[in-house]
Amino acid sequence: MRMAELSRVSGVPVATIKYYLREGLLPAGHLTPPNQASYDQSHVRRLTLIRALTDVGGMSIATTRAVLSVIDDPDRTVRQKLGATIGSLGDLQAGAGADKTDRADRTGEEHVQAAKTVDDLLERRGWRIERTSPARTAAADVLTRLDRLGQHRAIAALDRYAEAAEVAAETDLDVVTGIEDEDELVETALVGTVLGDALLAALRRLAQEHVSGNRYRTPPR
Repeated sequence: MRMAELSRVSGVPVATIKYYLREGLLPAGHLTPPNQASYDQSHVRRLTLIRALTDVGGMSIATTRAVLSVIDDPDRTVRQKLGATIGSLGDLQAGAGADKTDRADRTGEEHVQAAKTVDDLLERRGWRIERTSPARTAAADVLTRLDRLGQHRAIAALDRYAEAAEVAAETDLDVVTGIEDEDELVETALVGTVLGDALLAALRRLAQEHVSGNRYRTPPR
């Protein structure tokens, strides 16, 4: 397909496609006579991935380029690709959820205790997590803020939140089970994580509306 058709199929404007090509996010098309480029479904899939990372995931062009270079690295295993790409999202989420004061105070007593709470949770649930995982730090950041705000009931419910998160993670991996192509598997997992976060947030709001309506229903007059 030509670029105009690629734009129509993917829903990405031609000017944006050209920008992605210049920035090295989208592989060049296949040259065909007379000196024109042809694109295929792999380009449609890559455009979907780029938009998910930048529009929904909030990644910068530079970070997106780095993530895509990991996906395109033939010397990395599937596990390494998944770890590096999902880890990039963890870095973003940890940075977005913490201001300069929070990041500077990660050696304070409050944060040290929060980190221990996270470690204890991981041990209780038997989760094998790298010490350097950005998500581990992000979780401690949130617990630190909850403690400062006096939201101790939310902290006490940590195990129930973790149980729900594990169900969501199992579902995430069930979605990619059976995909044999390694690139498709990594891309599906990455997009599923980015869009899945947004979907889970929306479903949580819907569930809260439903449950609160049942618990605090106004009695009939």
